[in-house]
Amino acid sequence: MRNKNGLIFGVLLLAILGVFFIKEKNKEKINQEIVVETQKNEVKLGVLQLLSHPALDTIYKGLIEELARQGYEEGKNLKIDFQNAQADQSNLVAMSSKLVEEKNDIIVGITTPATLALANATKEIPIIMAGITYPVEAGLIADEKVPGNNITGVSDRTPIKQQIEIMKEVLPNLTKLGILYTSSEDNSIKQVEEAKKIATDLGLEIKVAAVSGTNDVQQVTESLASEVQAIFVPIDNTIASTMPTVAKVAQEFKIGVFPSADTMVADGGVLGLGVDQYQIGVETAKVVIEVLNGADPAKTAITLANEGIIYLNERKAQELGIEIPANIKEKAQIVGNK
Repeated sequence: MRNKNGLIFGVLLLAILGVFFIKEKNKEKINQEIVVETQKNEVKLGVLQLLSHPALDTIYKGLIEELARQGYEEGKNLKIDFQNAQADQSNLVAMSSKLVEEKNDIIVGITTPATLALANATKEIPIIMAGITYPVEAGLIADEKVPGNNITGVSDRTPIKQQIEIMKEVLPNLTKLGILYTSSEDNSIKQVEEAKKIATDLGLEIKVAAVSGTNDVQQVTESLASEVQAIFVPIDNTIASTMPTVAKVAQEFKIGVFPSADTMVADGGVLGLGVDQYQIGVETAKVVIEVLNGADPAKTAITLANEGIIYLNERKAQELGIEIPANIKEKAQIVGNK
């Protein structure tokens, strides 16, 4: 009888252990399926930025923070592969290839050169532009309403005519206007062409000066500042990265610089009708999510970041003895006064 009871106990024990083992295997299988599903749902986002600069860094910040607000957080359901080319063309090419080879679900290009490099690297992966002024003229898309390929995104274009009109209102005796830009930046070239025509129509004498890179910014600015009463700067990545130098040179000649972005005004400009760089990032994130949700980039119209905001560096205006009209000052956002 004892042997029989022992046998029964052994069988029961094996049965219990078997049930436990099966439950554990099923639990392990379920956990593995959850992990696989999580990994499957994780979004791989590639980002290519031209260089380090407050304006571009702010775009990236707006992008990441808006994605988080919309439920896409790094470490949870978002993996970010951020590449910074530091203004090196060879880096742009290599980093673009890397982002494509690593099979990111979607790639963001911050600035025109970065987006052009990405466009040359893939015709398949969706590319979202962040802060491209003239995407059609740059050869990125066919049409702003219907891009026609794997590229869509956000433009940072602002109304240049209104910018120059505000300059004339601030400087009523302005007759000679300098325009400073980078010869290798397609966006800048297009803006300069537009600015020249508008300024000429407004009765201004124009002097245009181009830099080829950061090394000749000071020399070119000195030459330009000696011949004009004020300097206009379009959306330009090279000038933006050297804006403190441009502002310092202009200060020595007792003239103001009127740029086209909030960070450039904060870095020494007087006043500008520019874009909110953070908002560009926010709008870019919204387009990223729209495409992730199934929108076709080829049929997704380009977004304009905003209609232009007046940014005023009140301290710089005071240093140069420039009196800002009350109607402009009350509408302006004050920057760079620290």
